Amino acid sequence: MTKNIKKLEIYEKNIKDLDDICDECKKKDESATQNLILTGFKICKSCRVSKTIFPI
Repeated sequence: MTKNIKKLEIYEKNIKDLDDICDECKKKDESATQNLILTGFKICKSCRVSKTIFPI
């Protein structure tokens, strides 16, 4: 029974990560989830470009 609860908690956390909201600018953008899958960082295209140009 507790194994099922733990699996459900992990599943809910993973679904929360795929909510298309950028961690940097807090705007909803589909590219945030795509970048999470590709790079491991949940940032949108514009934040990714600005981090690439200005890596501070």
